[in-house]
Amino acid sequence: MDAALTAAMAWVACAQDRSGDGGVGSLHLVHGWGRTYPETTGYLVPTMLAASDKLRRPDLAERALGAADTLLTLQRPEGGWQGGRVGEPRGPVVFNTAQVIRGMLAAHGRTGDQRYLDAAVRAAVWIASVQESDGSWSKHNFMGAARVYDTYVDAPLLLLHQRTGAPGLREAALRNLEWVAGRQAANGWFADADNTLRHNDRPILHTLAYTIDGLAECGVLLGEARWTAMAQAAAGPLCGRFLEHGILHGRYDRSWNGSEVFITTGGAQLAVAWQRLAAGGGGGRFAEAAARMRGLLIAVQERTASGPADARGALSGSYPLWGRYEKFACPNWATKYLADALLCADGRTFP
Repeated sequence: MDAALTAAMAWVACAQDRSGDGGVGSLHLVHGWGRTYPETTGYLVPTMLAASDKLRRPDLAERALGAADTLLTLQRPEGGWQGGRVGEPRGPVVFNTAQVIRGMLAAHGRTGDQRYLDAAVRAAVWIASVQESDGSWSKHNFMGAARVYDTYVDAPLLLLHQRTGAPGLREAALRNLEWVAGRQAANGWFADADNTLRHNDRPILHTLAYTIDGLAECGVLLGEARWTAMAQAAAGPLCGRFLEHGILHGRYDRSWNGSEVFITTGGAQLAVAWQRLAAGGGGGRFAEAAARMRGLLIAVQERTASGPADARGALSGSYPLWGRYEKFACPNWATKYLADALLCADGRTFP
């Protein structure tokens, strides 16, 4: 596990160096390195700090704090962070901003530097201020559409409320969780879970996993079994299919019928969510599935050893790498979630 984690973090370090500004971009095998992606740089910060501790690599902590400092310079006046990559004309986005909050909290927890906490509070106040009356976020989100994977927004709001007691954050998270509850079918599947409008009838594994892990994390933070049970209801069918077939599809319709090739990012996210659910008493099947998924992902990662030098240690967006999701690319968030899955391999949850 440590060898795979070391290789993953070496690739993250390379991606950070290639960005030129201290943030982290991604690699496309045809077009080359992209510019810093604030959202994913944000949630890479806690991964880099945890890997620094696990591998006894203080240089990774220095890199994490450097990335956090870069993000401070990119915060918009209203408190949010932009969608897309640096240099793209995008406004602040709720989901992306919440993931940078994760990085700010991790940097503050490591250093005690008030700048990080102040930035996180400003961002969270903005998120709460643009919430819709029904508890969703749409106008200031990707595609201007409300999506259930904003459970992954709720968790950092709850974390920040726990640390600061800032008013309104817990309530905003609970309003969104109630909205999400109204979009779960009896078999655990979620409506409004895709990151497109066209394929919302069969959302991708990546955003389903965001939804599941966000619910599982909120269940722990709130100490409420209701949200954990919702996570289990969706995680269970995917767990069963993986244990039976040894791989997953990239999309699932409302009857949990799969289509398209495996999205490795979603697989890594599920390994984290399954481990979280297993740690919470969700059953041995989740722990078994998490362990088997880690093995599959390590095998995919190892294939990069025979590819271009810039890709070594990374995880491709899809497997095979010509799949529709992040085709011929190594998105930094795929490798981030591989690292997270490895960091919780000893039974502990991450973050």
